[in-house]
Amino acid sequence: MEQLLQEAYQRFEAFREVLKTRGLREADAMTLSTCSASGRPTSRVVLLRGHDAEGFVFYTNSLSRKGRQLAENPYAAICFYDDQGAQQVLIDGKVERLDDQVTDRYWNSRARESRIGAWASTQSEVLPDRATLEQRVADYEQMFVDVVDVPRPEHWFGFCLVPERIEFWQGRLARLHERDVYELQNSHWVKYHLYP
Repeated sequence: MEQLLQEAYQRFEAFREVLKTRGLREADAMTLSTCSASGRPTSRVVLLRGHDAEGFVFYTNSLSRKGRQLAENPYAAICFYDDQGAQQVLIDGKVERLDDQVTDRYWNSRARESRIGAWASTQSEVLPDRATLEQRVADYEQMFVDVVDVPRPEHWFGFCLVPERIEFWQGRLARLHERDVYELQNSHWVKYHLYP
């Protein structure tokens, strides 16, 4: 790993450690923004489920709105925000599908109820009423009643956002914020600062 990218990852780890000490309900929550082929953006909060030299990992139903958008346009952005520390980390890059072995390993770590829920939800489709969802959950619970390890649906898998740009934003008085950017340019990482 290039030295500047390693430095950015170390800064990100320090940021996450601070979030964990705050006792947040979801310290791994991040805003994920995707775009359709026509350029219409959408954002939602998802959970970071791992990161390493390859990138930042999350899992989802590929038939969901975000999954469909990623199929149309494989570029996305994620944002972590710390209100108490007035900090943000903004990361964007290309999103790649994880291989089945990695996805299966994570799937097998999930609670049985979460696995059933993934089968029952046709994520992002119109739901006529709550009773319909509850009935689908009951149907899948019955379908898998004798199955110890509920299998992974073929449309559910992991994604890895491979960073091309990482920005660390620190709020300051008079809105004179600090912005440090690490960016991949011509196959090498560079670091620079931005006006607030």
